[in-house]
Amino acid sequence: MKRVFLGIILAGAVSSAFAQKSEVNEAKKLWGIFQLTSQNASTPLDKKLESVKNGLAHTDKAIADEKSKVMPDAWSYRALFASSAAILDTVNVANADANLKIAQDAITEAKKLDTKGAEKDNIALAETNIANAVRNAGVVAYNKQDYKTAYAKFVQATVINPTDTAMYLNAGIAARNIEDYPATVQQFKKVISLNSPQSQELYNELVDITLRKQKDTTAALELIKEAVAKYPDNADLIKTETQIYIDRGDAAKSEQMLNALATKEPTNPNYQVLLGNIYFSQALKLQNDRNKIDSKKVKEFNEVTTKMNGLLDKSLPYYKKALEIDPKNAGALETLKTIYAFRNDTKNYEDIKKRLDALPKQ
Repeated sequence: MKRVFLGIILAGAVSSAFAQKSEVNEAKKLWGIFQLTSQNASTPLDKKLESVKNGLAHTDKAIADEKSKVMPDAWSYRALFASSAAILDTVNVANADANLKIAQDAITEAKKLDTKGAEKDNIALAETNIANAVRNAGVVAYNKQDYKTAYAKFVQATVINPTDTAMYLNAGIAARNIEDYPATVQQFKKVISLNSPQSQELYNELVDITLRKQKDTTAALELIKEAVAKYPDNADLIKTETQIYIDRGDAAKSEQMLNALATKEPTNPNYQVLLGNIYFSQALKLQNDRNKIDSKKVKEFNEVTTKMNGLLDKSLPYYKKALEIDPKNAGALETLKTIYAFRNDTKNYEDIKKRLDALPKQ
């Protein structure tokens, strides 16, 4: 009786093990079918989702059993089905997130059990699926103008792949759309740190955000210093830097800085234009002040006009020098046209206008 009883127990155990192993085999079979049907564009989405749901159900049973839950392929195929469901389900965010969690947990378990590396390809595919699912969810949310969700998904994608510059960039753009400027700055800085080809443009935007949105000229100057060290020909940043000093009432600092640059690169017309801009921008400010003077205060009006003309006189040589270096420098030509129009200098105005009109249209 004891032997019979023992035999029955063993038979039962073997039967259970085979039953649970068959769940894994069934999952593998369904995965093969799913791969074939999912490539067919005519297969409806609901059919695809149903297919992965059925496959996942088989892995549910496999990992519920003490004997088959130690099989690495039970977990790797679970990860494949769950990650595929997360990619496919672009409508129900909660379901997609739940499947992502299942897939991530399954990958962790599969890696722990797969000591021989038999499932490494399936694990790698599931990891790729997870990354793509998160990226896709971010794009879908962004296209729906749900920028908060898009930002969260893009950040999640950077956690999965810390060198994915596109996702840091997307996260920064999404943050900008919800006016979360500290997050925008953080994400754009990360893109720059990864040596993205867009770094120079991102520096320009970071400086603009720091100045216009965060009103932090000190931080902006630090960014400009960092950017100019990498991109010394970025005239826009140098122009912004000089304007910051002018706005701070430190035109001398701007002039000192630009003179040093102009001495170092005497054939660079941009530095000459920027030197002229130091005086021209001060003249514009005086013009605004003059417009506020009561018309009866003739003496005060004339004093401001004299100062303004003095500043314009100081600016002219720099713009002319820029045109000596580069006769087609649009910045110098535009400003000279404005100055000559202000002074009613018709001859010079017409000459500059002709030169501007002859430039290729942008």
